[in-house]
Amino acid sequence: MDELKKKFGLRVKELRKSLKLTQEQLAEKIEMDTPNLCRMENGTHFPHTRNLVKLASALGVEVKDLFDYKHIDTKEDLIQKISVFLQNAKHEDVEFIYKIVKGLNEYKK
Repeated sequence: MDELKKKFGLRVKELRKSLKLTQEQLAEKIEMDTPNLCRMENGTHFPHTRNLVKLASALGVEVKDLFDYKHIDTKEDLIQKISVFLQNAKHEDVEFIYKIVKGLNEYKK
């Protein structure tokens, strides 16, 4: 169930951002307080059934589309995929990837 909540939250966040809505704006549209929406997007809260219809409507999708997250990977999924990739990579490829990640990390600071 936790995995479902995480992926559902990532999907809601993805749809919200595609519409350039803030959490506050979406929360207002669906008559939910912002902390609850935040918990939903973080995967620690799942909406009541009655709120699914409001949420889908506010995001301009059908309810079933809220559960279309086959393309979304959780952090844990991505870490696992990266780990498998790195285990099978050549040494010089791992060095190259390390330099990219290090550069991105320094850029963010």
